Amino acid sequence: MSEINLKAEKRSDFKRSTSRQLRKSGFVPGVYYIHGGDNIAIKAPELSLRPVISTTESRVINLDIDGEIRQCILKDVQFDPVTSKLIHFDLLGLKAGEKIRVEVPVKLSGNPIGIKEGGLLQFIMHKLEINCLPQNLPSHIDLEISGLSIGDSIKVSDVKLENIEFLDDEHAVIVSVVPPTLVAEETPAVETEAPAEPEVITKGKKEEESE
Repeated sequence: MSEINLKAEKRSDFKRSTSRQLRKSGFVPGVYYIHGGDNIAIKAPELSLRPVISTTESRVINLDIDGEIRQCILKDVQFDPVTSKLIHFDLLGLKAGEKIRVEVPVKLSGNPIGIKEGGLLQFIMHKLEINCLPQNLPSHIDLEISGLSIGDSIKVSDVKLENIEFLDDEHAVIVSVVPPTLVAEETPAVETEAPAEPEVITKGKKEEESE
């Protein structure tokens, strides 16, 4: 389980105009919440949030709110549909002894036998939803796929990790190697159109002589 630090400040003004002004000044509004506790409206520098959001691993965040440290995870982010800029984030506080539900990235390692045989790799589920205690939260789930031949797959039920409960459908396929796509051999099309009619000569002999 990897960790990352993030510094934030409390905010008390929730007007849209204030949120827009925050974003213009380089901050992003967010919310910290924890089961059984009060929500805390916060703001954090957009630059500080980039490593929290732009990662392929699950991380525990050591959140510093005005000098008080709280452990949490990133629960949700919102982006502007036009500019794709980050406009809001949600952080879920962690409590000792309380399990959390979170999506964890899947990483593949190895070169499948089936690829060497001409098969195609299908990576279907890039994240898996799990339920576990904070101390057991993995940064990612590593799947060894070297032994996969054409027609083989790894399903959710095949993944076993101690102290981790998987919440996705156990029959769902995470990754598989499928036969290569068969491309039908193109055959030349048979022309069925009627032959073109001969050109009709409309000019008379005198017209041809006069040209």
